[in-house]
Amino acid sequence: MTSSSFQPTIALPVPVCEQAAQHLEQAAQRAIDGAAIPLKAFRAAADSDFTLPVQVVEQAAACLLVLATETAQTVRPSALRATISVALRLRDAVHLAHQPALSSRFW
Repeated sequence: MTSSSFQPTIALPVPVCEQAAQHLEQAAQRAIDGAAIPLKAFRAAADSDFTLPVQVVEQAAACLLVLATETAQTVRPSALRATISVALRLRDAVHLAHQPALSSRFW
């Protein structure tokens, strides 16, 4: 099997991208491992119509969940909920991207 340079992508809503970028900025400031790559991608998302590689969105979701875990005892509950909410929206988008276009019931 040959490898392909094709990377599956996800088009995310503008508010989700903006919120993710804000939270990823916090993650990068706290030196959470792996936050720099998705932060750069989310900052540049406006240039690509808010379309990001699935792998980057998945990495961003993981970083935000780590951020939520690390800050759970020190931030307001509303701030914690906001971080978790964005992380879960990103994770859900990744799960949808991995779903087949048609379900097996149509076959």
